[in-house]
Formats: sequence, structure tokens, C-alpha cells
Amino acid sequence: MQATARNHVGKLTGLLTVVSLALVFGAVLGAIPQRLLPQAPATVLEAIPHANAAISALAIVTILAGIRAVRRGDIRRHRQLMLTTFGLFAAFLTLYLYRVVMRGPTDFTGPAAVETYVYFPVLGIHILLAILAIPLVYYVLLLAASYPVAQLSETNHPRAGKAAATLWLISFTLGIVVYAMLYVIW
Repeated sequence: MQATARNHVGKLTGLLTVVSLALVFGAVLGAIPQRLLPQAPATVLEAIPHANAAISALAIVTILAGIRAVRRGDIRRHRQLMLTTFGLFAAFLTLYLYRVVMRGPTDFTGPAAVETYVYFPVLGIHILLAILAIPLVYYVLLLAASYPVAQLSETNHPRAGKAAATLWLISFTLGIVVYAMLYVIW
């Protein structure tokens, strides 16, 4: 199975990326009907942004710890932390998409000048980096799953992993900034 995956890392990355982005854009654009999902109580829907901010903060910690682990040569720990980060990302995305399908995107309620010159640029960069990170994350995870650890340094895993981690860190950080502007400051 590893050899089969190894021979199709690019195709699997593309497929997973397309499916993920289709779900995201489907939810944001209202193409996923609410009736397909179970209805959560209002308190759960209201708690999701706060839970996602905590998940994002934890993901930042696990990414940084994973980078530190690989620099120290602790590959087992690095793998655990990166898989944990991916799990946190999946949880974040599931909660986010569920809330967007059930409630729609959250409107910015702060001053119009802040919305135009701060909120939209931060949100735009956050979204762009998240979109760019998705295929890199899948690619790195698929390489890690399909090659023995001893061979990973001979693949694009180290280089792509650095790029994925950087994009993920900035995107998660900007996501917390967006959260603060939507739910804490205004």
C-alpha cells in the first residue's frame, strides 16, 4: 500500500485538495443545505468561534514544538506533533464549516475604516495562506505516510514541510487576529 501511495502522491494531493476546497467554498457560498446536517443548539453554534480560536492557538504550539522536535532529530515526536496539528486543523475546519452552513459567515461590526483597511486585508491573507497550505500539508503528510523515515530526507518532505509549517503558522495566527476583531474587540 505504501508503494501504491508513493507512486500517486501528487494525484492524491490534488484529489484531497479539490475535495477540501469544494467543501469550504460550498459551505461559504451556501451550496451545502442545512437539512443535511444535524441541528446543534444555539449555545453550541455560539461557542464554535471561541473553540476554534483555542484550537488555532493549540495548533500554533504543536507546529512550533514539531519544528523544534525535528531540528533536534526527534522524528517520532515530530511526527506525533504534526499529526496532532493536522487533527486540530481537521477539527477546526469541521467546526468552522458546520457553523458557516448553519449560520453563514460572520459579519464584521466594527468601524468601516477598520473593516476596509485592516479586517479585509488580514482576512484575505489568512484565507489565501490557508488555501495555499492545504495542498502542501496533504503532500507532506502523504510523503511521510508513504516513505520510510530514513528515505524522507531524499524527498521534498523537508522543503515542503518548512513551507507548509510557515503557511500554517501565519494562517492560524491571522485567524486568531480575525477572531479577535470579530468577537473580542467589536
